[in-house]
Amino acid sequence: MFQNGEFQTCWGRSTELGQDGIGATLTGSLETGEIVSLEIPLPLSPYPLKVRGIVRYRQGLRYGFEFLTLSQTQRDMIHRVCEMLATRS
Repeated sequence: MFQNGEFQTCWGRSTELGQDGIGATLTGSLETGEIVSLEIPLPLSPYPLKVRGIVRYRQGLRYGFEFLTLSQTQRDMIHRVCEMLATRS
C-alpha cells in the first residue's frame, strides 16, 4: 500500500475467498476505498497470486477487498481453488 508518501507492507490472514474478492484480518490500517497490491498464497500454486484490490469494507482489523484487474488465468486459478475449498468443508 502507498501511505504517507511511501510504500508500506502489512501481513494478514485470509478468512474468505471468492471469485471477486477476499476477506482478511490485517496487521496494518487501511481506509475504505484505498487501492492496494495483494499477494495471496494459494494451495494449488507454487507462487502467490499478485493482484490489485480495493478496500470495500472495514470492521476493526477485518477487511474486505474487491479484486480489480484479474487476468483470465488468475480468474481460473481462483475458481479452481474455490471449488477445491468448497469440497473440503
